[in-house]
Amino acid sequence: MPLARSLSITSLSGLEEWDEEFDLEDAVLFEIAWEVANKVGGIYTVIQTKARLTAEEWGENYFLVGPYVESNVRTQVELIEPTNPALKRAIDKMNSSGCKVYFGRWLIEGSPYVVLIDVAFTAWNLDKWKKELWDNFSIGVPWFDREANDAVLFGFLTAWLLGEYAAQCEEPPHILAHFHEWLAGLGLALCRQRQLPVATIFTTHATLLGRYLCAGSVDFYNNLADFNVDKEAGDRQIYHRYCLERTAARCAHVFTTVSQITAVEAEHLLKRKPDIITPNGLNVKKFSAMHEFQNLHAQSKNRIQEFIRGHFYGHLDFNLDKCLFLFIAGRYEFSNKGADIFLEALARLNYLLRVNHSDVTVVAFFIMPARTNNFNVETLKGQAVRKQLWDTAQTVKERFGKKLYESLLVGQLPDVSKMLDKDDFTMMKRAIFATQRQCQPPICTHNMLEDSNDPILTCIRRIGLFNSSADRVKVIFHPEFLSSTSPLLPMDYEEFVRGCHLGVFPSYYEPWGYTPAECTVMGIPSISTNLSGFGCFMEEHIADPSAYGIYILDRRYRGVDESCNQLTSYLFQFCQQSRRARIIQRNRTERLSDLLDWRYLGRVRTFTFIKRRNVNRSTITIILSLFSLSITYQLVTWPWLKPSRIPTSTNLMTLRL
Repeated sequence: MPLARSLSITSLSGLEEWDEEFDLEDAVLFEIAWEVANKVGGIYTVIQTKARLTAEEWGENYFLVGPYVESNVRTQVELIEPTNPALKRAIDKMNSSGCKVYFGRWLIEGSPYVVLIDVAFTAWNLDKWKKELWDNFSIGVPWFDREANDAVLFGFLTAWLLGEYAAQCEEPPHILAHFHEWLAGLGLALCRQRQLPVATIFTTHATLLGRYLCAGSVDFYNNLADFNVDKEAGDRQIYHRYCLERTAARCAHVFTTVSQITAVEAEHLLKRKPDIITPNGLNVKKFSAMHEFQNLHAQSKNRIQEFIRGHFYGHLDFNLDKCLFLFIAGRYEFSNKGADIFLEALARLNYLLRVNHSDVTVVAFFIMPARTNNFNVETLKGQAVRKQLWDTAQTVKERFGKKLYESLLVGQLPDVSKMLDKDDFTMMKRAIFATQRQCQPPICTHNMLEDSNDPILTCIRRIGLFNSSADRVKVIFHPEFLSSTSPLLPMDYEEFVRGCHLGVFPSYYEPWGYTPAECTVMGIPSISTNLSGFGCFMEEHIADPSAYGIYILDRRYRGVDESCNQLTSYLFQFCQQSRRARIIQRNRTERLSDLLDWRYLGRVRTFTFIKRRNVNRSTITIILSLFSLSITYQLVTWPWLKPSRIPTSTNLMTLRL
C-alpha cells in the first residue's frame, strides 16, 4: 500500500524552473516569529517541535529570531557569542546604534541558535517608524494598540537585522527568511520595500479577520466570498492589524498556510491563494513495545483519579473503574473552540446515560485559561481531606500489619476483633466525619473574576450540570494551564492527556488543531471537525478515521443542533465501549502518529525562484527548507484502509520527491 509525498503546490506562477541542487552551506535560513522562546500560543509548538530536525538539516546556518523577554531567557536560553562572523558584525553594529540584540542557544531539542531583539529598548523609534510605515505602505497604527506597536518595532528591527547581515557578508549572500504570522510580517514587507537580497516566505497559521468573524457567531464559511473585508476589519477595530497581515501575504515570494480550509479562507480574506499547504507536525517518540504507552496511560489515569477522589469527596458515589475522563483544552474562545456545543452535548449525554441506567460516569475537564484571582477554597480543601484520609489509612495499615505479623510469628491465628484498638477506631471515625460535605462538589477549581459573565459557567447554569449525585456527567472547569507544580492537579499537559480517555475538540474555527494531533501521537482517541485543518487532513488520508479513534464531526454542512446530536451520539457510543475495545482503539490511534511526524512531513527541496532586481540582474538561487515548511501528503492510489485490512506494521510509506 504505497503512500507518497510531494509538494502540494497550487500555484507557483512566475517562478523559474530549477535544474540543479544548491549547496546548503551557501544558504542561511532565518526563521522569524514572535513566539521564539516566548510561549503565547500554538506557533510556539510548531517552532519548538521542528527545531531539532531543521537544525540538523541546516546546521550552523539556521537562526531563529524572536523578541527578548527576560523572564523567558533566564530559563530557556543560554546566551553565547555569535558563531557566524557576518552575523556577529551585524549584531555588534546594531548594538552600537542603540539596539539590544542577544545571541544564544534555545534550550530545547536540537539547541538551535536564537537571535533575540529587545523591542522595548528601541521604543523611542516608534513614532519615526510609524511615519515610515505610513509613507511607504499607507498603514496607520493607533497608539493604544500595544500588540500592534510591538509588531511595528519587531518588524523594523528584524528588517534592520537582515539588511545589516546582508551588508556584512563578504560574498553575495543567499538568505532565506521565513516569517510566521502578522506579528512578524512587517519585517517581510520591509525587506521587499528595501529590495534586500532576501528570499521571503510568509506562513499564516490563522487569519485575524477569520478568527474575529467566527467568534461573532457569523455564518463564516457559507459567506466567505461575500465579506467586505475592509469594512469587517474596521468594524472590529483591527483594520491596521489586518493591513499588516495582508501586506505580508501579498509581498512574500512564497505564501503558505497550514491547511486546505485555511487556504480557502486566506484566498478570500487576504486576497492571495497560498502557494503551498504546510501541515504542522510533531516530534513523535515511538515506543519499542506497544504496551509501554498503555502503561503510561494507566499511570497518568491513576493520578487523575487521585484528584477526582479529592474533588468529589463526600459525593464519591460512582465507581472510578467505570469512570471515563474527557477533556477540551486550548484558548478560551468559547464558540470557536466548540465549548458551546460540547457542553450542550454533555447535557444530552447525561440524559441518555440516566434513562439507560448506565453505570458509566463521565468526568469532562475544561482546560482553558481565564481571569482568576486564586484557587477555590473548597477545591483546595478537597485535596487536603484526601491527603489526610490517605495518611490515616496508612497509619492504621501499619499498626494492623505489625500486629498481624507478630501474631503469625508466634504461630497463632489472629483475632481480627482485637487487631484494631480504640484509638484506631477513633482515628477512622474522625476521618469519616471529615468527609461529610454540605455542598455540591465545585465546578470551577479557581475563583473567577467575572463569574456571572463567564461563558462556560453561564452555559453550565443553563443546562443544569451541577455535579449532583444523580448526574452521570460531571464537569470540572480548570481555568489555568496545567502545571506539574500545581497544588491541585500536579500534572503537566502531556501527562494529563495520556491519562484521559477521549479528547473532544468540536471547533468551529481551527486552522490546524494541535490538540487532537497531540492526542493522536499519544494514542488517545479524539473528536475533531471537518472545519479544522487536522480533521480535513485525516479525512483525506484515512478511509475510516473513526476506526482509528479519530471521530470527525460535521460542522460544515450541518446545523448546530444536528452537529450537537452527532457529537452526543459519538460520546454515547464511546461510553458503551468495553475496556478491551478502548485498549484496541488506543493501539490503532497510536499507529497514526507517523502521519504527524516532522520526519515525514518535512523534506528538503531545492528551487530556483526570485529574481533580484537592480543587483547585477542576477538570479538568486535559494533553498526552500521543507523542514521549515513541511510537505503535504499526496496519495498515489488510495488512503489508509480500515484496520482489518492493514498489517500491524505502520512502516507503510515510500517517499517520492
